[in-house]
Amino acid sequence: MGQGFGIMTTQKTAPYGTWESPITTDLIVGQVVGLGGLAVDGDDIYWLESRPSEGGRSVLVRRNGGEAAVDLTPQPFNLRSRVHEYGGGAFAVDDGTVVFVNFADQRLYRIERGGAPAAMTPEAALRFADFVFDRARGRVICIREDHRADGEPVNSLAAVALDGDVEGGAVLAEGHDFFAAPALSPDGTRLAWITWDHPNMPWDGSDLWLAEVADDGTLGAPEHVAGGPAESVQQPEWSPDGVLHFVSDRSGWWNLYRYDSGTVVPLCSKSAEFGLPLWQLGVKTYRFLADGSIGCVFIENGQSSLAVLRDGNLATIETPFAGTNAPQSYDGRLALAVGYRDAATSLVLFDPKDGGVEELKRAASFDLGAGDVSVAQQVEFPTEGAKTSHAFFYPPANANHRAPDGEKPPLIVISHGGPTGATSDSLSLGIQFWTSRGFAVADVNYGGSTGYGRAYRARLDGTWGIVDVDDCVNAARYLAERGLADPDRLLIRGGSAGGYTTLSALTFRNTFKAGASHYGIGDLAALARDTHKFESRYLDRIIGPYPEAEAVYRERSPIHFTDRLDCPVIFFQGLDDKVVPPNQAEEMVAALKAKGLPVAYIPFEGEGHGFRKAENIKRALEAELYFYGRVFGFTPAGDIEPVEISNL
Repeated sequence: MGQGFGIMTTQKTAPYGTWESPITTDLIVGQVVGLGGLAVDGDDIYWLESRPSEGGRSVLVRRNGGEAAVDLTPQPFNLRSRVHEYGGGAFAVDDGTVVFVNFADQRLYRIERGGAPAAMTPEAALRFADFVFDRARGRVICIREDHRADGEPVNSLAAVALDGDVEGGAVLAEGHDFFAAPALSPDGTRLAWITWDHPNMPWDGSDLWLAEVADDGTLGAPEHVAGGPAESVQQPEWSPDGVLHFVSDRSGWWNLYRYDSGTVVPLCSKSAEFGLPLWQLGVKTYRFLADGSIGCVFIENGQSSLAVLRDGNLATIETPFAGTNAPQSYDGRLALAVGYRDAATSLVLFDPKDGGVEELKRAASFDLGAGDVSVAQQVEFPTEGAKTSHAFFYPPANANHRAPDGEKPPLIVISHGGPTGATSDSLSLGIQFWTSRGFAVADVNYGGSTGYGRAYRARLDGTWGIVDVDDCVNAARYLAERGLADPDRLLIRGGSAGGYTTLSALTFRNTFKAGASHYGIGDLAALARDTHKFESRYLDRIIGPYPEAEAVYRERSPIHFTDRLDCPVIFFQGLDDKVVPPNQAEEMVAALKAKGLPVAYIPFEGEGHGFRKAENIKRALEAELYFYGRVFGFTPAGDIEPVEISNL
């Protein structure tokens, strides 16, 4: 029998939290880009790259065939829409013509092949997103958000002339609070779109409309196709032969349907989600492929799969991916943005016949060793009401370090944003930053998360600040009871709505010993009074109408109960945040200082709801690590800029 030989690695024994990690903040911000917006146009593939090294600028990139990719939008252009504040759908391309939104002025620009960006709309308080080309009439149809008058902005379906529009577009349809997803039939004679109205969010109830398009571009009387106050519809798309398709949760799950001769026909009935919450415009989970079949992505038990739907038969495709976007046909293959469980997000061409993968662009320009990657483990745990909830668990992982015998790792529980949203098991360098330093992480899909059907999503109705907090607490307890985490070093962190869950868990429960709020909410009533249009009635469903339910808002707002808070907290806040204004964090910080609790506050000039600049991403990660080290008495590896911590 032959003898195998390998390289022996000597691991250094060091306490959890002190491990030297190959995933440095300089590496994360210097060699990582955000990838999105993949589009195919003939032989060209386009995508967006968000570059922290360029201040978070989002750049449009094109690759033609096997040629090297080139940037199409020079400095200072930054592709990002502010419709609904969360944007999305910031560009579209057709036959070599690109239309895009520039973040600084929110104007529309056009690029013809080989040309420079040319403005299409005037300097005005208008925002645009979610484009479809109407070549026959020389225009693009899109969502327009008009901020020119006082009061709530006016959303509409509009058309903008490709050769320039001094009026900022012509309104095609109005009268609803929100519009999304215009879809023009292949022959250009019919237009479909989505609407919803206060107090619903698009995942609560929305409507699909269909209208004839006249020769002069105006719309006929709209026909209601599907949807209503308790049915969420999204993603109207036309088949190559002119049949309207869409996603609806009328069965309790976001499934695929078609509208055939006035009848809604289900295409595949499955207890899985073929849709996503419409936080950003331009969401695509299915597309028609070159052969007329439907390439789609569905989420089942929180995990994503790629499939092809043909003649009512759903064939799942085996892939090495943890998650993908909707596939597009390209040269006999599928163009995809994909996640992996053990490697960085990539844009790829995937051949479903032989499993071949050609990488177009990788989010990270470095490779992690297998021993340095913590792979997600799916966890289902008991929670209140004899129910179960879900999380992805990541144990500490570092090829060069091990903990002393008997030591259990500190656990960071992550509460995702939304709160209507979800986390996935695709590799996140933000999570690996912690696990490679000796922290365990539980990324929780609490009740109210998407990916588990409408009933699971509805668990949060009237219970935000209760169900989400219970599930985060129970995830921590479940893992600690099984010896996977130190019960005396349980932490919680989250951003935006996840920051609210974090602050609520720290205030109203005694499980966690410290936490970090990234642009989180401390005062629900202040949020109800002072936020943007898209979310201005969001809390009606998950808390209650304001001011009628003012007492409920008060009893669930951590700012009013700082007397119950008895552990350290660090706050991070963008000073230009319009979703959660800075005063939310500043009031909590002042209250904790007055109480004598250890507290730190890191504000960032020029940042909004989320941090995009390299130096701020770096500072936030290192400051949080430093804070935990001071709180729990360990010294993190590396040269970290100190944080001013009051009362410590």
